[in-house]
Amino acid sequence: MTPHNEARKGDYAETVLLPGDPLRAKWIAETFFDEPRLVNSVRNCLGYTGSYKSRPVSVQATGMGQPSLAIYVHELLAVYDVKTLVRVGTCGGLNADVKVRDIVLAISASTDSAINRAFEPFNYAPFADFSLLRRAADLAAQRALVTHVGGIVSSDVFYVPEGIESYGELPHHGVLAVEMEAATLYTLAARFNAKALTICTMTDCLVTGAQIDASERQSSLHDMVELALDTAIEG
Repeated sequence: MTPHNEARKGDYAETVLLPGDPLRAKWIAETFFDEPRLVNSVRNCLGYTGSYKSRPVSVQATGMGQPSLAIYVHELLAVYDVKTLVRVGTCGGLNADVKVRDIVLAISASTDSAINRAFEPFNYAPFADFSLLRRAADLAAQRALVTHVGGIVSSDVFYVPEGIESYGELPHHGVLAVEMEAATLYTLAARFNAKALTICTMTDCLVTGAQIDASERQSSLHDMVELALDTAIEG
């Protein structure tokens, strides 16, 4: 147990999905897991464990942003011995070729966060586990899911003052999308010798202004979460 998590050792599977939203964690457990059980409700940041296709799996909400995710992921790795982490979230598009409802597999995650300044004078480049990335890309292709593989950016700021201009040269260097957690997830996974991947559904585009209505988001995430689960349980 920790100040943020009431689960006991062994309550989490070695494979954990990571949505930001606690209610999305609940939806994932109730929709995809067999016999889900609540293992954490501290601060209402819900965590569940069950099975998927007869394999043990967990889901733990992380809250929004890198500082919040860092707490939960550090504890999952250091206290609960988790080995594979897959973030399942949403992102904003920085490239007009990425349409709403498309899936983004993040090879790497640039960031404006101070969270990696311990690496100075180096600029550490957080990156995904290749075996998870390759498996997700292969499964997505088999299922004919519209998927983009490339770099994203994890920002500490949601409401940027200048829209896409706030991201400077990043879109011109192939960065596909923006979200708020992946860079820290990848950094902590590397630190603890674990596997991590970020899979996001694009819900709004900063280039075109297209967006998914809030009421449609849950249904649009179904294929992405199923892809994440099938990727993770083979890890």
